[in-house]
Amino acid sequence: MKRRWMFLFLMLISLLFLSGCWSKKELPELAIISAVGIDKNEEGKFVKTHQFINPNNVAGGLQGGGGGQGPSVSVYTSTGDNILEAHFRASTKVSRRLYHSHANLLVISEEVAREEGIQDILDAFERDPEIRTTMTIVIAKGRKAGDIITSLTSIDRIPAEKVNKTLETTEKMFGEHIKVSIQESISILESSGRELVITGFRQKGDSEKGKKLENIQNSELDATLEADGLAIFKEGKLIDWFHDEDARGVVWILDKVKETNVNIDWEKKKDAIAYQVIRQKTKVSADVKNGKPAITIHVRAEGDIREVVVPVDLTDPKVIANIEKGLGKEIEKELKDSINLAQKNKSDIFGFGETVQRSYPDAWRKMKNNWHDVTFPDLKVNVKVEAFIRRTGLRTNSYLSQMEINR
Repeated sequence: MKRRWMFLFLMLISLLFLSGCWSKKELPELAIISAVGIDKNEEGKFVKTHQFINPNNVAGGLQGGGGGQGPSVSVYTSTGDNILEAHFRASTKVSRRLYHSHANLLVISEEVAREEGIQDILDAFERDPEIRTTMTIVIAKGRKAGDIITSLTSIDRIPAEKVNKTLETTEKMFGEHIKVSIQESISILESSGRELVITGFRQKGDSEKGKKLENIQNSELDATLEADGLAIFKEGKLIDWFHDEDARGVVWILDKVKETNVNIDWEKKKDAIAYQVIRQKTKVSADVKNGKPAITIHVRAEGDIREVVVPVDLTDPKVIANIEKGLGKEIEKELKDSINLAQKNKSDIFGFGETVQRSYPDAWRKMKNNWHDVTFPDLKVNVKVEAFIRRTGLRTNSYLSQMEINR
């Protein structure tokens, strides 16, 4: 009997620690934000563009039916002397409570990133307890951030999801872009041995037509959103853009390439052999002698032959070895070109300084204050690349070889 009363007493006491539903948030009371854009107007005030989800027009639409006939998102803009003021001014236009917890995309205009930098913007977003620091950041290249936010998209009905999924896909399959979050950006900004790099997004086409529902009702869109280049930063400000192989060289060194394709010339024909990288590993090490640092990069790539436009005997081990050698030289060139370009910009986007710091902390303390402007531009970097061919596709020799024999 005593045990029963003791058990009942403990249950009653535990009720005091239950929070209940005091912080409940009903869906009809919330304006769910999916993306935020940051610009500046001619008066120097921040312009904050909010992309809100229209639940009635999204429900079921992702599976191909059941959604409403209107746009899947609505967009409102507000201005303020700082990010917080612009946020609260938006509440004068929206009938519901602004809800940031589902926002997964922050777009900053190229103009703001160049002139103002992004430190203050990230500070405002990190301090808000409702905002997730896993939110993805992109730079609006050559356009206002609001243009990216207001552009409707077809396959992914929510534009913020389209941008995030595009980043994930192109990072995995193309190797020229990377997905960066607020948390990762702040960590890099705090480092004295690494600078920030963020993927750029641009709107291609007519921005006014991109805002209209008719844009996604056509088989060919009047305005589309595309990943375009890597924005290179120094001390929190955008200073340059890397494109194509230069951008991929950065991703190689950061060890973020999952899959990509590499073309090499063969028998005087340009881009005659296409090689698909299916796995790779990049290792970066540092060495300091007589107070001078040096970096060594070792890349090991494995992949398949995916296209051949000249007759070549892929059954010959010597030919395979020569192709592998050519692939290694091509990848090595890409890495060296990216390093040279970064050194001209005096921006260590690769984190070589962090590598020196981990291996030689005492030496790093002497050089960290002048790392980006003095040491990094003249840093000696050794690059070694090994490329291996694992398969040649569904056939070995191309039918082009047989055609050559029959002539």
